[in-house]
Order: sequence, then C-alpha cells, then structure tokens
Amino acid sequence: MIPSDRVVAAPPPPGSVPGATVSTPGTLGTVSAPGTLGTVSAVVLVEGTSDRVALEVLARRRGRDLSAERVAVVAMHGITNLRTHLRRYGPTGPDLRIAGLCDAAEEGYVAAVLQDAGLGTVREAGFRVCRADLEDELITAVGVAGALDVIDAQGELRSLRRLQRQPAQRDRPTHDQVRRFLSGRSGNKERYARLFAEALDPDRTPAPLAGVLARV
Repeated sequence: MIPSDRVVAAPPPPGSVPGATVSTPGTLGTVSAPGTLGTVSAVVLVEGTSDRVALEVLARRRGRDLSAERVAVVAMHGITNLRTHLRRYGPTGPDLRIAGLCDAAEEGYVAAVLQDAGLGTVREAGFRVCRADLEDELITAVGVAGALDVIDAQGELRSLRRLQRQPAQRDRPTHDQVRRFLSGRSGNKERYARLFAEALDPDRTPAPLAGVLARV
C-alpha cells in the first residue's frame, strides 16, 4: 500500500523531451494531454508505445485497473530520456513509486542512470529487463504457432512468408523471422504488442512484464 502522502499530482511534462507521452491506463491506446493526468501514485517508465500497450493490456487481463490504482505508464520514446523522466517523477521531483522496463542491450546504460539517481541497482529500482526485447518476450509467451495464428488472422501471413524467403532470413528460426517481421512496417510493433498480449494466456505473462506489474 502506498502511503497517502506519496500520492501527488503529476507535474505537466516539460517541453524538454519532445514527444514524451503519459498514457491513461484503463483507456487503452490513448495518451493524455500535458496536465490532464490527474493524481498518480506510481509511474512505470517504458521505452516506447509498444511497451506501454503490452503492459496495459496484460494488466487488464490479469484483473488490474491501473487507472483506479493511480498507476501511469509513461512512454519515454527512447531510453536515453530516462534521466529526464527520473528527475520528473523520482526523488528530486514528486518522489513517486517508480518501476520500468528495458531491453537487455540497454541494461548497462539503465543501471548507470539509476545509480546516479540514487535508486540502487536495476532490480532495486523496480526495473525489469527483457531477454532481448519486448517482441522476443511476447513471441516466446504466445508461442511461434500462436504468433503465426495471430498474423494469419490479420491477413498478413503471406507477407511473412515473403520475408521468410529472403536470403538473409530463410535460414533463421521462425521465432526470429517473426520478430523481424514485427519491425518491418511502421506501427507493426504497437499493433502486434496489443494482439499478442490479448492472445497469450495471462498465466504466461513474460516474467519482466509480470515483475513490473507486481512492483506497482
């Protein structure tokens, strides 16, 4: 339970981080305008919109109402914006409860920024690390066959098959081909983050995402 004196009005995002967005959990796919977030008691910092979408969908499917719980998921639009967001929401700001998600390749950078902010190690600070990235975690959780079913239901299996025949892709595992497919078209990552999160069994929520939700 978060003490009542830790529940504060989130400050309007300053203009120093172009494109930074604060989502309104419980209204999936929407982004609140600066200054309209209201009171929040915890913030989850994620790199991009696809991470935000996946967390919001999985929270709902696990019986959580993040909006009612005053938990905001903030898409930073780039891990290099982490320091700015920690100043905005962390100990030097309103000192909200913080959690976060990052990719394995970014763990070193995240660890250094969290240490500089006085928040301890990655785990102590409430951050969890995807083994590769969000897409890898979701494909593993839903399974390759499940991922193909989702892609087929979107009418895009033929596009995936074309990619699989490309010389650079034909010898790669199907898991990796699907992961490459998700990054091949603008908007695919966000769209399939939602679809895969809706398709997977909530009991198979990827460990990093489950850990972040448990933190808040």
